[in-house]
Amino acid sequence: MSKKGIYWFTTDLRLDDNPALKMAAEAMDQLLFVYSVDIPVRLSHLQVGPSISKNRQDFLLASLNCLNEQLQQLGQHLIVIENTQSEMAQLIDEHGITHIYRNSDHHILDSADWLKIQANYPQINYSEASNNRLFRSEQFPFDLSELPDSFSKFRRKAEKIQIDSPLSSPNHLPPPITNPMPWSMQPSRATETQTLFKGGELEGVRHMETYFQSDLPSTYKQTRNGLDGMDYSTKFSPWLAQGCLSARRIIHRLNQYEDEVVSNDSTYWIYFELLWREYFQWYAQKHGEQMIAFSGIKDRSPNTSFYPERFQKWCQGTTPYPIVNACMRQLKATGYMSNRGRQLVASCFVHELSLDWRYGAAYMEQQLVDFDLGSNWGNWQYLAGVGADPRGHRQFDLNKQTQIYDPKQHFINRWQGHTDNFPLDSTDPSDWPIDLKRTEILA
Repeated sequence: MSKKGIYWFTTDLRLDDNPALKMAAEAMDQLLFVYSVDIPVRLSHLQVGPSISKNRQDFLLASLNCLNEQLQQLGQHLIVIENTQSEMAQLIDEHGITHIYRNSDHHILDSADWLKIQANYPQINYSEASNNRLFRSEQFPFDLSELPDSFSKFRRKAEKIQIDSPLSSPNHLPPPITNPMPWSMQPSRATETQTLFKGGELEGVRHMETYFQSDLPSTYKQTRNGLDGMDYSTKFSPWLAQGCLSARRIIHRLNQYEDEVVSNDSTYWIYFELLWREYFQWYAQKHGEQMIAFSGIKDRSPNTSFYPERFQKWCQGTTPYPIVNACMRQLKATGYMSNRGRQLVASCFVHELSLDWRYGAAYMEQQLVDFDLGSNWGNWQYLAGVGADPRGHRQFDLNKQTQIYDPKQHFINRWQGHTDNFPLDSTDPSDWPIDLKRTEILA
């Protein structure tokens, strides 16, 4: 009996270092490559506007276009579907699919379609392999349920583990199943936006090589807290988030840099940051639906609420805090914000604005071209005091942070962070209008 398979691309939009794809290519007689643009709806009541921003959408479309071109060079093509349940069922029924493969590095919140397909087609063989992490679960000296409750504890254990060498890209693939579905669509090329990044494995590899061929890795620790530009940090995160780059491939290239150029605190800190990402991947898997719970992984809830006016001012960058405004306007224009900026806007959101942290996390999910569930929601929990931070919560002095990271206000001025939108609220807690003119006179 002929083995007819589907390889279900998710957050692994590449051919390089793709163990699950390698399994499928070696085992199947014929193979379909499928991607669904049916974005999971998470906490829909928290969403503002479309499910993902145009910057994020364009990065994804460019990544799919690149992947399709790579598949075509190997005699294959990418099928893009829009309704996962019905269109995947059509593929299975019309082509007699016997096997389905995918990347296993998924959160339970993003696995509803996978679980439904399994329930509806129990006769199919399902296989998964880890594509996006540094470590396999069996490499840990602990069970997932015993994942350390802080990054520091995790790092001390994980640093001793040998990271697998990345796999090379396949040089051949099984042929496609004949007569592809007529409704199959090829992804369009991304339209031009202000985003700093273009999606796709080839662009990701090009960026990685350009970075490691420069002197930037040797000074990373000193520059990593920058707010603007392409040179202060690695900028690997957009391609990591979509799986256009493998974390193992980056480590392999980092090791090469250390062998051939220099090994110092800065090069170690690149590895250190990838370990942070790794921790949040496993953290999200362990805690499941607690990732989007108001109380996070704690037994207590924050003393915050939701104020629509404050939330909108935060999103639009019209708060009384120039550094926050500049970061939010940068995000809206480019789909990207520095790590330092993300900490500052989240701290402001929770502490200065007293807002429910989940709305901030959901907005970032829509906007960021490098959105990653574990890193985004895990870091928001961290800042809100309901996550893995042993200190309970983090509050940043925004004036002090501005003096340290933007003392001459070049960043604030570039992104028009200054605003005359005072005071923060136009109504009081009883929903009575505030006399703005009188407030300005008293100020």
